[in-house]
Amino acid sequence: MARHHATDIENLDMKWHVVRLLLPYLLEFKKRTLAAFFCLGLAQLASLILPFILKYIVDNLDGQLNTANPVLLVSIPLGLILAYGLAQFLNIIFNEIRDTLFGRVTEKTIRRLSLKTFQHLHGLDLEFHLNRQTGGLSRDIERGTTGINFLMRFMIFNIIPTMLRLLIVIGIFLVNYGIEFAAIIFFSILFYVIYSVIATEKRTRFVREMNQADSATNTRAIDSLLNYETVKYFTNEKYESSHYDRELAVWEKAKRNNRLSLFALNGGQALIVSLSMTVMLLLAAKGVASNTMTLGDFVFVNANMMQLFIPLNFLGFVYREIKGSLANIERLFDLLNQKATVMEQPDAQLLDVSKPEITFSHVNFCYQPDREIIRDISFTIPPGEKLAVVGASGSGKSTLVKLLFRFYDCQSGEIKIDGMDIRQVTLHSLRSAIGIVPQDTVLFNDSIYENILYGRPEASEDEVKRAISLAQLDKFIEQLPQGLQTVVGERGLKLSGGEKQRVAIARTMLKNPAILVFDEATSSLDSKTEGGILKAMQEISQGHTSLVIAHRLSTVVDADRILVMDAGRIVETGTHEELISLGGVYHHMWNLQKRKEREDPLKSESM
Repeated sequence: MARHHATDIENLDMKWHVVRLLLPYLLEFKKRTLAAFFCLGLAQLASLILPFILKYIVDNLDGQLNTANPVLLVSIPLGLILAYGLAQFLNIIFNEIRDTLFGRVTEKTIRRLSLKTFQHLHGLDLEFHLNRQTGGLSRDIERGTTGINFLMRFMIFNIIPTMLRLLIVIGIFLVNYGIEFAAIIFFSILFYVIYSVIATEKRTRFVREMNQADSATNTRAIDSLLNYETVKYFTNEKYESSHYDRELAVWEKAKRNNRLSLFALNGGQALIVSLSMTVMLLLAAKGVASNTMTLGDFVFVNANMMQLFIPLNFLGFVYREIKGSLANIERLFDLLNQKATVMEQPDAQLLDVSKPEITFSHVNFCYQPDREIIRDISFTIPPGEKLAVVGASGSGKSTLVKLLFRFYDCQSGEIKIDGMDIRQVTLHSLRSAIGIVPQDTVLFNDSIYENILYGRPEASEDEVKRAISLAQLDKFIEQLPQGLQTVVGERGLKLSGGEKQRVAIARTMLKNPAILVFDEATSSLDSKTEGGILKAMQEISQGHTSLVIAHRLSTVVDADRILVMDAGRIVETGTHEELISLGGVYHHMWNLQKRKEREDPLKSESM
């Protein structure tokens, strides 16, 4: 019982959330919204007049007009028929104008909401994106925005007008035909609404299950296609197909349950509508037979019931879809309610890097409480110096970069740039001051030129070409038929690892930040290309503060200082010569790598 109560509260909160979301957009376009409501009112008025005109047409054709004037006998029915046609036209055209006017409000809302969701997702921290499922996420956003579109259009222009129309028709029948007719309409509508609400509430569970299964199948398909090469390497096409088919089987079952529940809902609604219309027409026929009602009255009753139950039946559809839309946008609202763990301070300042000095002071950090990654790390990189960090895999080297970019906040200690704690500055100004060549370079599915220009979108073509030259990409690009306009493919898969790395280096060179970070920047380059890149890195590092994360020690021998990390701690510090002479961990790593190169020189050339 408690669980059902909690679900009801969540659904109620969801409805109010939707209302709060819609109101700002309705108020932003007040004139357009009011004009749409005005057209809605005119359309409803024309719709209400139609049964009256039809009644008088039938009564006149049935001989109810008591006049000997032949002109009146012809002109009155003809005028009523023309009035009926005009009212029908006005009803349709005002509804069309209403939809056209309000369409702009709907489109703006969808645009703003989609942009807000996109910006919000980019504002979430790294932890969220490491755990996300891209395929399911894209479906959640798509269904959520579609749900908002449906709510905006149909909740306002179907539910409210239909309810008003019900009250007016009940009043007309009560005044003109007595309480029996009004009571039949009232109770049939009451039963219809109660049945629709109960049945729809029960089937909402199937909508959620269907959406979850749909997201799961989409996630699996996209994940498999993104890892196409891995599937081929391990010849796991059948395994992927069987896994995808299992997800589809869950979706099929959920879809079947959803369809069966929809059949039960539609069947029950149709039974209530048919019974109530039959009873109403029986009463009207009895009235005509007893001369208390005219044939026009019979037609009037039938026309009103038809006009009443058609939108009421559509109201049942709208209510079902609203419930489905609420279920669809639950995940979207969850996304919008996601809070980043790394937040800007309300009074965050802009980071103005005049002397790019980096200081780590007694920094401790862990991803999980029981596994400490960084342990009491302290060091300073003076302005213009190059500091290298080396160590075995898992020693915490790359975590230092994530902390510097403030993808995570350290549990204790502080990180400063130019004497300012990075937690006290805006994230945009912090990350704008730092350029990085990451170990795993992922490019956009665009041209080489656009991927490099991404480093500084306002840069000129000459600046892009200079960055290309510094990254030693020019000869490679000259060999391509499309040159700079060569499309690199999804995630840059059309380029080799070394080519992608050089594009990333050129992109960072174009950004030209005060602080440079190279996280295994030459890991995918052969020795010949590596030498040229290292020379270029030395050139662009002049006047910049540089942090180099390296596994291959040959790339950091020119560093002003080298930190050796082991199990999250700094175990040695010094220049290359000092560390070699020390005969410790660094000396052992150096000898080990040199021995491997002597044993397999071809491997070192192809690294």
